[in-house]
Amino acid sequence: MRIFLVTISAVLTVVVSTTAQAFCGFYVAKADTSLFNRASQVVLVRDGDRTVITMANDFEGDVEDFAVVVPVPTFIEREQINVGDKAVIDHLDAYTSPRLVEYFDPDPCMVYPRAERMMQGMASDKAVMADMEEVARSQGVTIEASYTVGEYDILILSAEESDGLIRWLNDNGYKIPRGADKVVGSYLKQDMRFFVAKVNLEEQKKSGYTYLRPLQVAYESNKFMLPIRLGTLNAKQQQDLYVYALTRTGRIETTNYRTVKLPSNVEVPEFVQAEFADFYRDMFARQTKAENNRGVFLEYAWDMAWCDPCAADPLTPEELRSLGVFWVGKNDQLGRSPMNQAQNVFVTRLHVRYDREHFPEDLVFQETGDRQNFQGRYVIRHPWKGEATCDVSTYNKQVRDRQEREAQQLANLTGWDIDDIRKKISFANVPEPAEPDKPWWARLWD
Repeated sequence: MRIFLVTISAVLTVVVSTTAQAFCGFYVAKADTSLFNRASQVVLVRDGDRTVITMANDFEGDVEDFAVVVPVPTFIEREQINVGDKAVIDHLDAYTSPRLVEYFDPDPCMVYPRAERMMQGMASDKAVMADMEEVARSQGVTIEASYTVGEYDILILSAEESDGLIRWLNDNGYKIPRGADKVVGSYLKQDMRFFVAKVNLEEQKKSGYTYLRPLQVAYESNKFMLPIRLGTLNAKQQQDLYVYALTRTGRIETTNYRTVKLPSNVEVPEFVQAEFADFYRDMFARQTKAENNRGVFLEYAWDMAWCDPCAADPLTPEELRSLGVFWVGKNDQLGRSPMNQAQNVFVTRLHVRYDREHFPEDLVFQETGDRQNFQGRYVIRHPWKGEATCDVSTYNKQVRDRQEREAQQLANLTGWDIDDIRKKISFANVPEPAEPDKPWWARLWD
């Protein structure tokens, strides 16, 4: 039995001159979650003490081997559980992904009027269940509820102590990793319960889906956190987790780990367009190392009303409600134009690469009042390549200097060899300066 304990969902599932409010470039590529193996996704909708969590997983294999064990801060009713749509999470991922944009230099021989546009910016049969409950009680475990939701059989468990709970989970096919007793015990001391899910093969066959859909849970608690510790116990290597938070007030951040903005608004050489995936993976790895493998990286923070440049359209009101954004009405119209007023749905995208050694605590969040726009954004500036009708030597010198800066910035971001980078750049042709005329006597004894 492959059990997912990565997180509440992992378990489940130099600077350019353009300002942050006026990008207006052409989007050409994005760095979505498909770039990383073992990447889990969690959508958190948070308003006050109300939370809706959507947990997507990247499970591949026999669904019979899939199971989920997630600590939850309160009892969960059947009506608080739902099966979501992975396509909506994919849309949110695309909308918030770090992106590559491009600009094209104007004709250096033409004079253009200067204009700037500033924009504001997720059942077993009764007899069998009775036997299960009796065995559970004998081990100090209480099955507080059992539900079938979509293709999942779900149990809500509480326990007196960790040994009994772990023994019961292992006996029932949930293979809890060795050394989990302390972690499980810490959750029990916090009066947390456990959300446990398996695939109901019959219901899964009826559903017609060839993949496992995201699980959603809605609850009220003053705890705004994501349990990741169980998932690190049997992980052989670092795991990537994406957290998408939808709030009313502003972006979220972690309170027990450093939240760091990903390097952004950096100009890179033209060839990166064909190597953007490699660039982003190496850049993220280097930034993670720079934070001693303990950083939580902000990749996107923006009002859902618009984007610039857009890697995807903003989510519709229907999509937002399907993720649990309960304050958006069914008939609300979110703007698709940058000129529309901002809506009261703010999205934050966090990316963390974690393991047991560097992330010994669960992720604890807080919502802030910060609504400043931010996106992981990398810029390609294409030099003018048309026929010149004037002297462009000064322009070519500026381009060549810019290309050298881009090469150095790329090397600093990724750790790539600077000489290898230069070999891939088509540097602007700058003629060697003519040697000044020498006086006649200076040439006498050359």
